[in-house]
Amino acid sequence: MKRMFVVAVLMVACITLAIAAGWSATATQSVTISATVAAKAKLTLSAATVTFPDADPDATPSIGAAENPVTATVKATTGSASTVTLTVQAGGADLVSGTDQIAISNVTWTATGAGFVAGTMNTTSQSAGSWTGSGSRSGTFSYFLANSWAYPKGSYTQTAVYTLTAP
Repeated sequence: MKRMFVVAVLMVACITLAIAAGWSATATQSVTISATVAAKAKLTLSAATVTFPDADPDATPSIGAAENPVTATVKATTGSASTVTLTVQAGGADLVSGTDQIAISNVTWTATGAGFVAGTMNTTSQSAGSWTGSGSRSGTFSYFLANSWAYPKGSYTQTAVYTLTAP
């Protein structure tokens, strides 16, 4: 019995000595992590329609849209030095009511928020904002119609298309 005890103690001592001497085994392997991020653009406007109520041109020379201000949220994924652009273009020549027209250039907007810009509606593409690199930006647009006694009565409409580009 004593002999078995001595053998057990010697075995424990040998195992402890082997571990202390570095007889343990280890292995390592690397893993490569990769991700693909493509260019993306997302534009959200808080209103799909802007409406200018009727007003006396003497009392209200510039009519603010009932929906003012319209919140614009721009989200883009692009290169760190790439320019993200927001443009707007009137879909037709002018505001139209039957055969009557009001020049689309009578619609203007102001802008708040870094990178958002004020402008005048046109049938050619107009800048509404510009930023560098990826990110989420938020601002507002407030729309105005120059009021005039010369406008024929009617209900005028036109579509404006906003385009967000993230190269």
